[in-house]
Amino acid sequence: MKGSFITFEGCEGVGKTTQVERLRRYFEESGQKALFLREPGGTVISEKIREMLLSKENDNMNGKCEALLYSAARAQLLGEVVAPALEKGVIVVCDRFTDSTFAYQGAARGLGMDFIDELNKLTCGDIVPDVTVFLDMPPRLAFARKGGADKNDRLESQSMEFHEKVYEGYKEVARRYPDRFVCVDASKDADEVWEDVIDLLRQRTSVK
Repeated sequence: MKGSFITFEGCEGVGKTTQVERLRRYFEESGQKALFLREPGGTVISEKIREMLLSKENDNMNGKCEALLYSAARAQLLGEVVAPALEKGVIVVCDRFTDSTFAYQGAARGLGMDFIDELNKLTCGDIVPDVTVFLDMPPRLAFARKGGADKNDRLESQSMEFHEKVYEGYKEVARRYPDRFVCVDASKDADEVWEDVIDLLRQRTSVK
């Protein structure tokens, strides 16, 4: 029995981590089992790569290096954790996955969506999310609600032009993969967003 693979995506400050944490509590309270992960991260090796990617000390990192490092962290996570869990029938929830690479490196860094598509196929093989929840909010609104960018985060502290390109990249992903990539209006109250998220997951996955 194959488990459900659920991913969450969104620009900085949209409340993605809040909704993932709320889903974690929902599973605990309802007695359902699930594995919660983040990207990049989730293994010792992947967490080390995360530190490298987000550190402000690496401001001169180019887009292709960035994309390959994200893919390296993903390959380790998939092989070590995700694939075995799905084979055992576990529900896997991941905070970011391949669509972040489309948006950040493909669109915002200018590497192109086709290049990232081939890179993701090489990295992931036949592992594709059953559903991707995209918390949809334009970056200017998201940063205003968040109170500004985290200046210690290399990617979050990029220009507004960069984040607007990220947002447009996500919109392109939505056009390319409408069967699994579902947009949820994240500008609503957090409780309303949660109701939309859990209703969606009940309809599209094995979440009860």
